Amino acid sequence: MDVSPSIPTVGVLALQGDVREHVAALTAAGARPLPVRRPAELAVVDGLVLPGGESTTMEKLLRAFDLFDPLRERIAEGLPVYGSCAGMILLADRVAGATADQTTLGGIDMTVRRNAFGRQVDSHEQYLTAPALGAGEGQPPLHAVFIRAPWVEQVGEDVEVLARAAAPAGGGADGKIVAVRQGRLLATAFHPEIGGEMRVHRLFVEMVSDARLPSTQQLTS
Repeated sequence: MDVSPSIPTVGVLALQGDVREHVAALTAAGARPLPVRRPAELAVVDGLVLPGGESTTMEKLLRAFDLFDPLRERIAEGLPVYGSCAGMILLADRVAGATADQTTLGGIDMTVRRNAFGRQVDSHEQYLTAPALGAGEGQPPLHAVFIRAPWVEQVGEDVEVLARAAAPAGGGADGKIVAVRQGRLLATAFHPEIGGEMRVHRLFVEMVSDARLPSTQQLTS
């Protein structure tokens, strides 16, 4: 089957987590998804999704499949990457509550706290206001599913805060940061792919397409 070269190829790290749901969301958002388990697959994608799971296990699997260093290098080179839940932790430069030997891919100037919302039994859903994600005034709120989720405790000045959760005491805008963007990196503490929320994946596919524009223009000029 012929596929238009204008359609970006977006990988989904397929070592752990809800890979199938991300693949479906990316397809609906207009991308060509590709499960990534090997360095050769990583080398051909225009962007990558790091799904939820368990962050320390995912780090070990990345190393076991010889993907950790190549992925860190591609992030440094400007590969667009979206991380949800554990993927957010992997993209953080700093992790509060990390295990003694835990390391991350890094790339986003933020401090993330692991399992900040509590244990599995504390999993819950919220509806968030997030104008940058198409959930502002006059638009439907963003459906966010939190499962043993992290939150962001601190961000650098180059990090854009996209969404905040309701505060633990039931407050509003003073809640914890749960979605951020820095350059070509996007991260959420929640799982949009589980709740059928498409706006995060649409934004990421736009980011990937925008990152491809210079090379596409060179090829057609």
